Amino acid sequence: MSREYPSQPIVGVGAVVLRLTDAWEVLLVRRANPPSQHEWSIPGGGVELGERLEDAVAREALEETGLEVEVGGVVEVLDFITREDGRVRFHYVLVDYVCRVKGGTLAHGSDASAVSWQPVTGLSVSGDMPLRARTLTVIQKAVGVASGAK
Repeated sequence: MSREYPSQPIVGVGAVVLRLTDAWEVLLVRRANPPSQHEWSIPGGGVELGERLEDAVAREALEETGLEVEVGGVVEVLDFITREDGRVRFHYVLVDYVCRVKGGTLAHGSDASAVSWQPVTGLSVSGDMPLRARTLTVIQKAVGVASGAK
């Protein structure tokens, strides 16, 4: 099935990769491909046929960031739908998980043009690394989940 102008929604996953230094930091990728090309976001992508959600999160994080992650709990389930000329161009049902690094070497993969650790307190919908409001909300919610798990 095509990801663009699909015949049905596509299941996707996101990895909200957090670390605690002096403050909470989140790993962001700059998308290299549509949808959201050139935008900063959390690592993630489509679930492959026969793949468990948690395995898809770990695979996508590794492919996009070079890091192996431990996948925690679900943070949020949401829709990502864009339309063009009255047609649905992209429709993903996304399941975002809180994650932490367990190994690997930070480097962006082919689906990302850049990767960066950023302090959560400095994130916004405007500025040098703007995020979509929904992405910012998911990150803040993940910090709450991670803080409660300490």
